[in-house]
Amino acid sequence: MKKATIIATIAFALTMVFTSNVHAQKFPGLDKSPMDMASYPNDYKDSKKTARIIYGRPQLNGRALSELAPEGKVWRTGANEAAEITFYKDVKLGNTKIKAGSYTFFTIPEKDSCIIIINKDLNVWGAYTYNEKNDVARLKVPVTVADESLEAFSMVFTKADNGIVLNLGWDKARVAVPFTE
Repeated sequence: MKKATIIATIAFALTMVFTSNVHAQKFPGLDKSPMDMASYPNDYKDSKKTARIIYGRPQLNGRALSELAPEGKVWRTGANEAAEITFYKDVKLGNTKIKAGSYTFFTIPEKDSCIIIINKDLNVWGAYTYNEKNDVARLKVPVTVADESLEAFSMVFTKADNGIVLNLGWDKARVAVPFTE
């Protein structure tokens, strides 16, 4: 290698060392309510999805469900950002047609039921800026009680005769949200 090339390489390396931020970057710790995703079909190898939902998974940690998702109040349906649902084809919630696209998924817990809300706002933190005027669809569904308690809020899609069901579970509460084709 030529002497000039060696000197240029060394000069470049020293410049990078002394002008770059060589301090370790600070990364946040693990989120206490990690983000999760459910989709249908559930098989990750199947790319022809009907729907996908991304949500934060809060934990009970000794707290009451009614404290974390109070009755009569709009809930982000998870933790941190409001849950975001994407439909890859048109579906119906009750009698309301929902066009393929991405939406926020809010709920209003009630004593024996839950109001499901599909809203066109996106990138929403919590439910603080929820605007009912931007609702695309609403449906009241029953809440059932399971024998098993779930520590972490969970969602999973299942197949139905004429569509799919988004199942929500936390503590002993269970909600089944039917989407038809």
